[in-house]
Amino acid sequence: MNQKHDIEQFIKACRQGNRQAQFAIYQQYAKAMLNTSFRILNHQQDAEDALQEAFLKAFRQIDQYRSEASFGAWLKRIVVNTSVSHLRKRRNISELDQADISDPPFEGEQDSNWEKVNIDLAYQALHSLPDGYRTVFSLFVMEGYDHQEIGQILGISVSTSISQLSRAKKKIRSMIKERQETSWIN
Repeated sequence: MNQKHDIEQFIKACRQGNRQAQFAIYQQYAKAMLNTSFRILNHQQDAEDALQEAFLKAFRQIDQYRSEASFGAWLKRIVVNTSVSHLRKRRNISELDQADISDPPFEGEQDSNWEKVNIDLAYQALHSLPDGYRTVFSLFVMEGYDHQEIGQILGISVSTSISQLSRAKKKIRSMIKERQETSWIN
């Protein structure tokens, strides 16, 4: 059997309440979905809590899954929405900074420069960003959502999403440059 066929069989069994099938799906997707949740929440325990809640929602709503998109994409949407909800509760950020709308996107550096940065420095910089910047950056760069989708998920305008991403990139570049200069001096 191929993996797609296995997932379809597990989904069918989940619709009948089969706990072994639920566990098999959990094992298949948990690690990747935990990483997605962690990138949004930046806190391991919160990410684990959001992941568990997302899987419970997915299994309760499994009848709503249609094969138009992959199961992984459907599940990821639930994980992202649940993680954003947890972030709002934790940080009380029902709206991102609307003042960012007036700032034009950062221009002047090619996105190809992102490929040249030290991964460890980029990871540290990402996790030190404010919640709003980190969330938009993660959803756009790592999860592949476009600005329209990010706006819908976070309840912000497209221009705010663009601005938040631009500011996140600028801040990451700045932090990486500062850390590289500091490590070169030491």
